[in-house]
Amino acid sequence: MDFSPLAPLAPTLFWLLPLAVAIGLLKSPWVKGYLGELLVRLTAHWRLDKQTYRRLHNVTLPTPDGTTQIDHVFLSRYGIFVVETKNMSGWIFGSEHQAHWTQKLYKRTFKFQNPLRQNYKHLKALEATLGVSPEHLHSVITFAGGNTFKTEVSANVTQGVGFIRYIRSFQQPVFSDAEVEKMLHTLQTGRRAPTLATHREHVQNLRRRSDPTAKRRCPKCGNVLLIRTVQSGTKAGQQFWGCSALPKCRTMQSL
Repeated sequence: MDFSPLAPLAPTLFWLLPLAVAIGLLKSPWVKGYLGELLVRLTAHWRLDKQTYRRLHNVTLPTPDGTTQIDHVFLSRYGIFVVETKNMSGWIFGSEHQAHWTQKLYKRTFKFQNPLRQNYKHLKALEATLGVSPEHLHSVITFAGGNTFKTEVSANVTQGVGFIRYIRSFQQPVFSDAEVEKMLHTLQTGRRAPTLATHREHVQNLRRRSDPTAKRRCPKCGNVLLIRTVQSGTKAGQQFWGCSALPKCRTMQSL
């Protein structure tokens, strides 16, 4: 086959093909997530004092039902700030009590897990690991990218550098410097190594937890979760995951 007519296009194709691959990678969820987390790291590096706010990123902790992965943890005398990053564009709709929020991008609509609920598990893992009071743990959600909130959100759901202002708004000391350093050491030694193998294990745990046929473990006590049915009330007949240690443990999860 004669490819000679394509010869003049070779230099153009030489640049277009790598460009197309690069654009495809930039649009992938993993790369977008990484870039959003990198932006938070850089912002915190320049805007938060390193001695006042001790920081860890990409923290994977063991839990009774597998692992949980935390984007950013900032430890300070004023509390522990747990930051979940979302790199999303378009209009964002959601409220504190909804299981899923909505992203509207042009004519397309996407659903994603309520980040406040997602971050709640991170807070519980830190509470168990550090042995601190939950009132000293603060959930912070930060949206990177060109997005607009179309519903009212709470103060801890922020955009851009808003998470910096929220963290700095806490000025009442609750820990000593020695306690902060001890917690930092506990997390540094108790976290899973930030390696590709750890990430793969965490992804496998996520897939297992989302598989309705797989055996589930209670995130609080580690016992098996069973499918139960609501017996009365307005939700009678609906099914949910309930801990087998009931009534000692009353953990529930939606199917």
